Amino acid sequence: MKIGSRTIKTALGTPIAILIAQWMGLDNFASAGIVTILCIQATRKKSLLSAWHRFAACMLAILYSYIFFEGLIGFTPWAIGVMLLVFIPTTVRLKITPGIITSSVIILHLYTFSEINLSIIWNEFLLIVIGIGIALLLNIYMPSLENSLEEYQIEVESYFSIILKELAAYLKEEKYTWAGEELTKTAELLEKAKALAFREVENHVLRAHHPYYHYFHMRTKQFELLERMLPLVIRISQHDKYADKIGDFYEKLSEAVHPGNTAVLYLKELKEIRDYFREEPLPESREEFESRASLFQLLNEIEDYLIIKRSFKKSDI
Repeated sequence: MKIGSRTIKTALGTPIAILIAQWMGLDNFASAGIVTILCIQATRKKSLLSAWHRFAACMLAILYSYIFFEGLIGFTPWAIGVMLLVFIPTTVRLKITPGIITSSVIILHLYTFSEINLSIIWNEFLLIVIGIGIALLLNIYMPSLENSLEEYQIEVESYFSIILKELAAYLKEEKYTWAGEELTKTAELLEKAKALAFREVENHVLRAHHPYYHYFHMRTKQFELLERMLPLVIRISQHDKYADKIGDFYEKLSEAVHPGNTAVLYLKELKEIRDYFREEPLPESREEFESRASLFQLLNEIEDYLIIKRSFKKSDI
């Protein structure tokens, strides 16, 4: 059984919040633990946002409780229902709906007191501050995801290398078969890697970007091009010197999949291949023409692949 840092922080923060509230002699001291549980999130940004939603909603709940319990209807169950009809749409309008659960607890506290005065409001305010404060303090620490992201990077690059080698083999061998399972695995891997990179972005509140997030976004765009190349390769029926030449180029690329930026060198070589094609005689048969057209399209796709890589800086990681 794997216990994550969020679980550990929840297990640690909840009793601390309760102990502080109990030590201060607050009524309903266990509610401070509930607030802590709700405010501990997977990232610092989510934790701050959660804290704000709950604090704002609770302050609004205290105000509405005073208006409806003390002013309009009184301390009756019907007052709770009528107040919620107004309170919930207000939280939606103010975009603080995640705080509804916490604020509902505050509303029920005030209802059970059967009166609302400064002492009771101070009690509820402290419960909220203690619960949120402990959660925010614990969420200052977030385990680094850099090692995991680096592992994802290495794995993605290995799959890219395999895919390019398989495409090269398709071009150079007439009766080559490939199941293509690496395509499915790469797609799944990229989704996981981007999600993890986004978590790392949200752990840096003052930084809106993260190099690994840009890296995996770049690889995702390249992967879309690799997927588009496969049908083109399959349609090639003429396995001649032209297909072999492009196959050799793909094989070179498969050995150079890394964070470094050597795309400029390969774009130059790609231009030489295009010039070579232009100097060759035109195809004579329909089958040869269709194969040559697919090869030209492959050159366009791999050029886009390299241009995307050229725009990425190695120093970003």
